[in-house]
Amino acid sequence: MGNNAVKQHLDTAEKTGALQLCKQGLKEFPEHLLKLSKNLRTLDFSDNKIDHIPSNIGAFQQLKTVNLSNNRIDSLPNEIGNLKKLESLNLENNILTSLPPTLINLSHLRTINLSRNGFKKFPVELCQLKQLDGIDLSRNKITEIPATAAVCHTIELNLNQNQISTLPDCISDWPRLKVLRLEENCLEISALTPRIMKESKIALLAVEGNVFDMKAFNHVEGYDQYMERYTATKKKFN
Repeated sequence: MGNNAVKQHLDTAEKTGALQLCKQGLKEFPEHLLKLSKNLRTLDFSDNKIDHIPSNIGAFQQLKTVNLSNNRIDSLPNEIGNLKKLESLNLENNILTSLPPTLINLSHLRTINLSRNGFKKFPVELCQLKQLDGIDLSRNKITEIPATAAVCHTIELNLNQNQISTLPDCISDWPRLKVLRLEENCLEISALTPRIMKESKIALLAVEGNVFDMKAFNHVEGYDQYMERYTATKKKFN
């Protein structure tokens, strides 16, 4: 995309508060982007070749939606924690392996998509965010949910296609967790402890494609209590 076309998009975004520059071969954030810092609410630079988020991202304090999926980003600057109004952050299909500690300042964040990155450890920073409705960490290389994730406030957690073999009992204490997706991991049936099955608020537990027969799932201790939650939730949505 030529400079004139980018300038046109920037001029339009100045009026609309939304900037979309997808599939443009961008290798970096455009020059002159900073002039939109006061009014930009939506930024979509998905499907480019960007490998770096500049630290001045922290100046865009009106941002509510950021989509940087399908790029080459390997880290997030600490300044991302300044985006206090951010509600949706999509970083799917990049090369991230960790999150900055300042992410805990994103107090309005509702959804974060970190699918198809390089995470080997569960990013516990996400546990501090009390407005989160959905975390997508599918298709990474995560091996466990650590016991340090004592409380996490998300409603849905997607960990499909990772390398998780055990689950900590503390997920029973997660106050809002209704949907837990763990398809295609390395779970033994023993990972589904009686406490998780009986005492958690999980109403949809997706565990197909692990190292146990799904028939065994139907006989695990606490299955009846889980099915009561599952059925009650299903009725609510039908």
